[in-house]
Amino acid sequence: MTLSARVLKHAARELGFHLVGITSAAPSPTLAAYERWIAAGMHGSMGYMARPDRVARRRDLTAILSGARSLVVVGLDYGAAIPSAMLTDPARGRIAAYAWGVDYHDVIGDRLETLATLLTEAGAGQRVYVDTGALLERAHAQTAGMGFVGKNTMLIHPRRGSQFFLGEIITTAEFDAYDQAGRATQCGTCTRCLTACPTNAFPQPHVLDARRCISYLTIEHKGWIEHDLRPLMGNWVYGCDVCQDVCPWQRFAPTHGDGAFIPDKLERAAPPLRALLALDNVSFAAHFADSPILRIKRERMVRNACIAAGNSGDSTLVDALLPLLEDASPLIRGHAVWAVARLAGDGARALLTRRLTHEPDAEVQQELAQALA
Repeated sequence: MTLSARVLKHAARELGFHLVGITSAAPSPTLAAYERWIAAGMHGSMGYMARPDRVARRRDLTAILSGARSLVVVGLDYGAAIPSAMLTDPARGRIAAYAWGVDYHDVIGDRLETLATLLTEAGAGQRVYVDTGALLERAHAQTAGMGFVGKNTMLIHPRRGSQFFLGEIITTAEFDAYDQAGRATQCGTCTRCLTACPTNAFPQPHVLDARRCISYLTIEHKGWIEHDLRPLMGNWVYGCDVCQDVCPWQRFAPTHGDGAFIPDKLERAAPPLRALLALDNVSFAAHFADSPILRIKRERMVRNACIAAGNSGDSTLVDALLPLLEDASPLIRGHAVWAVARLAGDGARALLTRRLTHEPDAEVQQELAQALA
């Protein structure tokens, strides 16, 4: 069966997508690089990325959908303008721009399901993905003519920058026209993203070591954050935009993206650290109910807020940190110890010494010993 690419693209734009490309369901051109990245352990604790079944799916899309012939890729802008002074205020936690609005999984997923009905009605099989499938989606989007992959590993559109979401439909349908890939990269000699990264997470251009990436550390990583990385994380509490913000191509990005991702209040982009430190499970769930932030749960958010507080230089936050020394989560207690030691000065020794006498967790004891040393 052969479908009209023009008709499908028109339908995608009618649904609000800003970009759409169609490519064959061939293996990603960056498959070998991905396998080298996994072999080097740069995926960190994201074990699902190295699972044999996931690797097999990335090698062959028919392992996801039998008879897959085509891949439809869509893009949806999410940029919004927030005063930089608010984002960089050390008394606030900073959230990556893509999470300022409602959960993109729901917005894009619903629209893609609607778009996919055109394929279903034509008798084609299909699978819809929004940041959930075993796809090297940026590479597939590049082959679908939607931009190039920058040295920061982000997909960059020459007239839209990189602040847009991707979604995909794998389908058994064939189309009467397929998009052609543009240049693999258009970065030239620019290295702004590499040098601006606070944690030096790029060992070389086009290679990201997730283990040092602030987005990975604040979102994907569930455990203890290494001491040498904590001071480099600034006030980021969910994700990081540095390597995108400094990119020269970003100057072409639209001022505002889809309305669903524009925050209804400034606190969605930079909530006060004091408020984040006070979150319990109920208030966390209520505050982030419609946000992608909900998936990291309260423990990781408060852990991240402790690090941001420790980096703030604001000693008035100590009173918000002290209750966390008694928190049920050892992860939160340990990172609160670090923050208190950074902010309380000489007064921290007595506070932390008292805590050490009845701390039951070995890792928190180690944090206390390091702080007291």
